[in-house]
Amino acid sequence: MIVPHRENLAEVLPGVLRSLGQARQSVFNLPAARRACVVMVDGLGFRNIDQRRGHAPTLRSLDMRAITTVVPSTTAAGISALATGAMPGQTAMGGYALRVPGSDEVFNLIGWNTSSVDPRAWQSVPTIFETTDLDAVKIHPRRFVDSGLTLAALRGGRTVVAEKLEARVDGAVAELKSGADLVYLYWGDIDSTGHHAGWESEAWIGQLEHFDAELGRLRRLLPPDTLLVLTADHGMIDVAERYDIACVGELTRGVDVVAGESRALHLYTEEPEEVSGRWREVLGERAWIYTQAEAEEAGLFGPMDDFAREVFGDVLVFAKDRLAIVDSRYQSQGAIGLVGVHGSLTEQEMMIPLGIDLI
Repeated sequence: MIVPHRENLAEVLPGVLRSLGQARQSVFNLPAARRACVVMVDGLGFRNIDQRRGHAPTLRSLDMRAITTVVPSTTAAGISALATGAMPGQTAMGGYALRVPGSDEVFNLIGWNTSSVDPRAWQSVPTIFETTDLDAVKIHPRRFVDSGLTLAALRGGRTVVAEKLEARVDGAVAELKSGADLVYLYWGDIDSTGHHAGWESEAWIGQLEHFDAELGRLRRLLPPDTLLVLTADHGMIDVAERYDIACVGELTRGVDVVAGESRALHLYTEEPEEVSGRWREVLGERAWIYTQAEAEEAGLFGPMDDFAREVFGDVLVFAKDRLAIVDSRYQSQGAIGLVGVHGSLTEQEMMIPLGIDLI
């Protein structure tokens, strides 16, 4: 089991700002530079890179170390931590899906498929893009502009719209050559390919090779005195077994709402001790199971505020090995059938890269 280390994703952007001469605290002592380009690759865990390093010469050539992401090891939590410098216990961005307070409604923090939750109110920690006086630019596809997740986690700064990876690289280079101080470039196709084909697939390797080639081109084109920083929001495992809780009365009894995702479940209940006890009895060593109080004491989410306590599950379940815990009462067959998944506390999911180069 891996929990967030001192060197974790929330420390990365503060470290970058400090390298640009801003008065920020960070555990990372990055090289001083005139400008910076931060590349966030969805789903590219450190162990995933290490096991496919022969396909990624550019990544191999970076000064790279392993750091941890946050808990749960998933996109909404990770991107929010990067952009705010705060852990999920403060941002309340605790997973793929959470319960809307005072209801049985579950909403998706990626698609933000609800009108009952204001993204800015849900995630109220100021972002680094809002608080810096640097000229900060985000390179985004059009569908991300003013999306719920963007308004929650990435509000502030300027936005340049670009769809294909090549266009995003071109946009980043153009902005930095034109005087931008900080550019954030996101790429998500490695993650989406992993979800549908598995990270061990030939399709995933093809996506890695394409990204690595474009990263190499970005590196060659960046202006001098640019700090290039590469990181990720989580790693990925391929599912070997799916366990459907809909068929197990001892696991559904006393549970009002199930949210989260197949590797990191939020269970909402009026009887957390009883529910957690039954889940431990049934699943045994196949999952790490915490009441919310136990998870807070273990520091899984970092310091927790009252709103996070309200919206996170009363019981948290993190799958071990290559197990996916699904619920066919609510999940679509597409969601249940995902090959590559993440969210849990394994080394494969929790360890992410921090790659550095000073151009």
